[in-house]
Amino acid sequence: MKKLVAFAFFAFCTVVILGADDSAPKAFTESIRGTARTIEMIPVSALPGASPIWMCKTEIPWEVLDICIYGFDKVDGKSDSPGADAVTRPTKPYIAMDRGFGHAGWPANSVGFKNANTFCEWLSAKSGKHYRLPTVAEWKHACEMGKVDPNAVGDFAWFDENSDGTTHKIGSKKADAQGLHDLYGNLAEWCVQPDGSGVVLGGSFREAKDEIGCSASVVDSPKWNRSDPQIPKSIWWLADAGWIGFRVVCDGPAAAPAAPVAPVTPMPSKPQ
Repeated sequence: MKKLVAFAFFAFCTVVILGADDSAPKAFTESIRGTARTIEMIPVSALPGASPIWMCKTEIPWEVLDICIYGFDKVDGKSDSPGADAVTRPTKPYIAMDRGFGHAGWPANSVGFKNANTFCEWLSAKSGKHYRLPTVAEWKHACEMGKVDPNAVGDFAWFDENSDGTTHKIGSKKADAQGLHDLYGNLAEWCVQPDGSGVVLGGSFREAKDEIGCSASVVDSPKWNRSDPQIPKSIWWLADAGWIGFRVVCDGPAAAPAAPVAPVTPMPSKPQ
């Protein structure tokens, strides 16, 4: 009898646990339609009382941003996402904005606030989901929940003492407790303040170990583009801030739009 009761209790617990797992937010992979590129989105701890959000596992790499900039999702000038074609894409940079750090596999740097926001608009139109930059509160909460031990920060972040003055490949350091890579260090990341303006958080490969982290914050500044020779200066790229990049958040992995229906070719009519 005792064995039967114990078995029933175990079975009940198993059902409860499985049910909880089934309802928990799951990671998903966003495939960039018209290309072979993807980004990994993982659920992160939401602010108290807020709906769940998904955050890109890494900073956005060049090969993904390049699709938006250069139209690599297009064939004969058009993509399979009319909404994405309607988004005004960032202008092509007049110099190599990666600064020679690295390109494919490296985080996109020198990216202006408008550039990062426009990428989110474009990706939303491509996918049918709602992508955006994280708010300051969301980013800081995700950072705090990452629970990186300050004594082991070198295992998780690139900063002045270990970076050799350059960015490094995305995901080349350990992931934090939520599964995020390089949330601070490597590149400082664009976030949105309550008034809608931009601020970069986390610190970058240039800062000392004690200057990066969840509280590191620098507001948008015209000096980041002071040496841009163009008139007017670029609204997309930062000539003097090769240490700034971004990652995106998604408000939910809703189903992507259905594939376009192929036109029906009419059957030839029978001779009368």
